[in-house]
Amino acid sequence: MNKDVIYELFHEKVKQSPNALAISDEDRDISRNELDTLINTIASKIPQSSHRVGIIMEHSAEMIAAIFAALKIGKAYVPVEPFFPRERINFMMKDAGVDIIITNSAYIDKADGYPAVLADSGMKPENVSVVSSARPDDIAYILYTSGSTGKPKGVAVRNRNVCHYVRAFRNEFHTDERDIMLQYSVCSFDIFVEEVFTTLLSGAELAIPSAETKKDIHKLMKFVDEHNVTQISGFPYLLLEMNHLPKIPESLRLLISGGDVLRAGYISNLIDKVEVYNTYGPSETTVCASYFRCNDTVPLPNGTYPIGKPVLGTEIEILDENMRPVNQGETGEICILGGGVSAGYVGKTENNAFVTRPDGSVIYRSGDLGYFLPDGNIAFLHRKDSQIMILGKRVETAEVENVLCKCPEIENAAVVPYTDEQNLYYMVAYIVLKRPNAHLSTLKKEMARFLPNYMIPEFFVRMPDIPLNANGKVDTEALPVIMKEGYVC
Repeated sequence: MNKDVIYELFHEKVKQSPNALAISDEDRDISRNELDTLINTIASKIPQSSHRVGIIMEHSAEMIAAIFAALKIGKAYVPVEPFFPRERINFMMKDAGVDIIITNSAYIDKADGYPAVLADSGMKPENVSVVSSARPDDIAYILYTSGSTGKPKGVAVRNRNVCHYVRAFRNEFHTDERDIMLQYSVCSFDIFVEEVFTTLLSGAELAIPSAETKKDIHKLMKFVDEHNVTQISGFPYLLLEMNHLPKIPESLRLLISGGDVLRAGYISNLIDKVEVYNTYGPSETTVCASYFRCNDTVPLPNGTYPIGKPVLGTEIEILDENMRPVNQGETGEICILGGGVSAGYVGKTENNAFVTRPDGSVIYRSGDLGYFLPDGNIAFLHRKDSQIMILGKRVETAEVENVLCKCPEIENAAVVPYTDEQNLYYMVAYIVLKRPNAHLSTLKKEMARFLPNYMIPEFFVRMPDIPLNANGKVDTEALPVIMKEGYVC
């Protein structure tokens, strides 16, 4: 067994306890052996000549099997949700070099001309044998984040990066056969990577609720209770919803917050009931690079929690513009080294965020600002550039602006981020129309062809022109500010 190959770590768990549960959902339970058989069934349908495999599926045991099937034969998978705009899916598939797509019958049109393998819920497993051919340096997956060039950028993560993170996660949270992890995240975000791989490669069980259940916090907690879920990893906003409940399921032992700033008010009623962690890490460094246990601690003066200390096998440095360490307490860029640093970006995107040092090590410049606290923990401040977080997902306002400016109704536009009373980001689009009778609904519909809902600005302001400063850049100080109330915790 190679400890740096994803499928081989899972297969080791299959051999140890083939009848142990691997996946449960609202209708059925799947053992490790049954999942492995499903993996082989799907893997046998993927041509060996294929390079990268698109995944466009409902969340299910078949979706997990499809991912592992691609990984087993050494192919990278490229996941997208079926509800993503067609143009965005097409761009990702083309940019990643996908040559075959695994999907459900209901979404065969999303394959858009690519050869497709159908893997519907309840598909009949076949007694076939497929040889594992994956290697540690093979790309395991490509996740797309919002890009400053106006196009999404794909982060390529190796098998060894994922296996490194599984070890780091297990070292901190001691996941084992007694644990059950909730599968809540969309597949295109790295929390999904944490949910799936740290669970199945540690011998734990993955519990997958339906899309309808995920939409309602009460139904979701009922699912958690009925399935004895012990771990939930999610955005701070999920914890905020749970924080308002009179009680949470007794089976829960661990809540992990990631993807955005965690505020004390989000977990005020949870902190004495369950272990709560704040985490930090860009997709470029394979899920989390640091952990902070919130229990029995005091939040920072601004009401947020630190992002903690580096995970096992990871180093974090706070550097200035010249890549030199700053003094303790001084603000600098959060830079990450170690086993989680990925292979970089695919396509034509420059990899200047990944810097090779004289000793051959690669450091990732996150673009995030922070500083070291006296106890060695790290405080996160904000982004250096225009990248913000909307509902826990990274957004480059430049990408939104570029899409907006391409709309037929638009003469000129600027997209500006603001924060509400709870310091959560929202976007305002300032638009100069080509014709006075243009409809906002038409404009939003056009943007939705290219952007998911969370990337469409909440507010649109019609302007006679976009004010510019002396340097010829948008004068944001001259734009009217649209204020938004925040949820008061």
